[in-house]
Amino acid sequence: MMLSLTEIVKYFHRGSVNEVLALNGASLEVKRGDFVSIIGSNGAGKSTLLNCVAGCFAPDSGSIVVKGTDVTSWPEYKRAAYLSRVFQDPLRGTCASGTIEQNLAMASRRGKRNTLAMGVKKREREEFREQLATLKLGLEDRLKDRAGLLSGGQRQALTMLMATMVRPDILLLDEHTAALDPKTSAQILELTDQIIHEQHLTAMMVTHNMQHALELGNRLVMMHQGQIILDVEGDEKKKLQVQDLMERFYAVRGETYSDDRALLV
Repeated sequence: MMLSLTEIVKYFHRGSVNEVLALNGASLEVKRGDFVSIIGSNGAGKSTLLNCVAGCFAPDSGSIVVKGTDVTSWPEYKRAAYLSRVFQDPLRGTCASGTIEQNLAMASRRGKRNTLAMGVKKREREEFREQLATLKLGLEDRLKDRAGLLSGGQRQALTMLMATMVRPDILLLDEHTAALDPKTSAQILELTDQIIHEQHLTAMMVTHNMQHALELGNRLVMMHQGQIILDVEGDEKKKLQVQDLMERFYAVRGETYSDDRALLV
């Protein structure tokens, strides 16, 4: 098993009038090679679940095991040896003041010892050009440009490449296309699917878009009030449609689904 989450509980502002139970005994097992899409309404616990896995904060109770190692109490920097992450905000994934090649050089050294060697070597530069060419955005001819000059979509594509240069055990995608326009979002999702399948990565993707959740990945998880209320994969997932997800969501809430009502917003 690549990742095991057992009875994860997480409160925010505990003991105050603003107390929030973000995760309420959430349990999930992710197999090697799984591509899990996670959906749910605002406040369902989707991003909190990813943040717990990443080590942004420790759960109040429960355990997190990665590749057989209990990392529940590990800080974020230590878990970076196992995990890569792409955030919703394209600005968070790159160093704006660094050039494209400098950003790639930093990403390529993840998990390695720092040395006083020259920043970017000729051999590395050629490798970066080849890797950037796969993005089909012309960035291979802009290695000396600063990342801050790129558009949001270009920076997110660069971030995807950086997050997977050193193959992570688990790739975390936290609504990584939500800040992009529809056309650019579609391009980044296509790139995401391509990278995950070509590298046979294990990935968890939080999204508000139910259609994206159905189209991408071999597995779909729905969350509500800090709990996992649906976990389907394989042929069962392939047969689902958006309306099926909406009906299941309202059934959990004890309500009847109506086509003119919005869900997961």
